[in-house]
Amino acid sequence: MSGARLQLEALPVVLAARLHESTPEQRWLIESLWGTEAVGVIGGTPKSYKTWLGLELAVSVASGTPCLGEFSIPKPGPAMVYLAEDSATVVRERLVALCAHRRVDIQTLDVRVITVPTLRLDCEDDVRRLGATLEQHKPALLLLDPFVRLHAADENNAQAVAAILAHLRALQRTHHVAIVVVHHTRKNSRGGQHGQSLRGSGDFHAWVDSALYLTHEKQRLRLTIEHRAAPAPEARYLDLVGQPPHLELVCAPDLEPNLEERVLTALRRAEEPLRRTALRGLLAVNNTRLGEALARLEQLGRVRRTADGWAA
Repeated sequence: MSGARLQLEALPVVLAARLHESTPEQRWLIESLWGTEAVGVIGGTPKSYKTWLGLELAVSVASGTPCLGEFSIPKPGPAMVYLAEDSATVVRERLVALCAHRRVDIQTLDVRVITVPTLRLDCEDDVRRLGATLEQHKPALLLLDPFVRLHAADENNAQAVAAILAHLRALQRTHHVAIVVVHHTRKNSRGGQHGQSLRGSGDFHAWVDSALYLTHEKQRLRLTIEHRAAPAPEARYLDLVGQPPHLELVCAPDLEPNLEERVLTALRRAEEPLRRTALRGLLAVNNTRLGEALARLEQLGRVRRTADGWAA
């Protein structure tokens, strides 16, 4: 081999000022709920209507109707779904119900259903076939439900999970599609960020751009929203209601008395950050409830943890 130096192709580089600015229409697939081309999860325990919420997103994007009656669709587009645990008949029944609630004719609904018996994201051939399908149909949103049925890997193996998530990220970037993965949370998980309660490897929480978490709270289903690069809106409460059945926003349950507001008031009145023990004394509240309130407020960006304690 000659001594000539091998010429490598340089990576593409652009000045920061020349990067494209995004408009609100370009930023959101579903206003405040899911980012354009965002990857992420709908997380929750079994029987928390995760699949109903995933289909609610898909039908809203495809029909241009507000998601949950509140979150607008700046730019409607085709949606694609793969529900590994539901038969084609059940999928159609759910879609018909969501269309009927919106007064949308299912014949005009651009939701495309992947019908293969199995789809494995840890199988190179299946990932390539999924990529070819996305290239052919060009959906704005892809729903995959649930994660546990989409692979044969060990969910606690960080390397195996990271490889699957890397496949999904590559599909998102190549085909400019938002990807929603339905995933289970651990049973009886409490406190901290909701993403840390997702079952299996912690890589999931680090991977998401947008996330929706469903948790039971005082006989209501709480919807918590997270984004990597945007403020999180206030939590909402949902219920599956009506004929035809559909998810609907409902009033928050009565909480004794609003602890989060009491925490905020105490921190705003304090001249310096307060440690958790000081807050407990001021508010006469048990440690578990205080920890949950602080975690929710921190997630919403309304309080911050400092070396000297908590501050608003």
